[in-house]
Amino acid sequence: MLLIYKKKYNHIIFNKCNNTVNKVQVEILGLSSSPSTGGAYALLLKEAYGIRRLPIIIGSFEAQSIALEIEGIKPPRPLTHDLMKSLVDNLGASVNEIIIDELKENTFYAKIIIETSGITTEIDARPSDAIALAVRTGASIYVSEDVMKTAAFIPTGEEAESDLANSTNPDIIPNESTGKPKSKETLIASLMDKLRESVDKEDYERAAKLRDEINRLKGSTN
Repeated sequence: MLLIYKKKYNHIIFNKCNNTVNKVQVEILGLSSSPSTGGAYALLLKEAYGIRRLPIIIGSFEAQSIALEIEGIKPPRPLTHDLMKSLVDNLGASVNEIIIDELKENTFYAKIIIETSGITTEIDARPSDAIALAVRTGASIYVSEDVMKTAAFIPTGEEAESDLANSTNPDIIPNESTGKPKSKETLIASLMDKLRESVDKEDYERAAKLRDEINRLKGSTN
């Protein structure tokens, strides 16, 4: 299952505790589950105007929270990260950005950069929680260059070409026999109805399976 989520990117300098830290803006390239992760999900980040990718293992709850927001599906009651956004908004603050700035003993650490009345504050957070909040507030997501150098990887040429093909038009799937677009809109619409129904009933496990099938039909599975 792969979700495409694109924003603008750049490479800038981040001043932290009087130290200059290089940081790279990234996008969420995909979320995938694997039996080897014991029910957890792999969150795949991709650097701006580059080919490096950074995989981060996150919990199933955080993965669902990120996926539901990206797909614009609102649960009947606010999730934890929806509550976090409401608190930030009602306190008159704004989330400027989040940055995954450290990697210690195979554990990633992140900071949420919040501004209130002109005062900027850094809040320690897990990357999964920080990113779940970022997709709700539209905040930019960054990774320090040191973390990228340590944990990122460069995909093969085939993988890079696959990403480009999948992100061009995920709503049209080529017909292998004719080479012409083959519409899946009716089936996808039906599955979307079932997905919303599952979310309304808070059956998130079934919703996840339906979401994976929808993305597979859209040609977004890598």
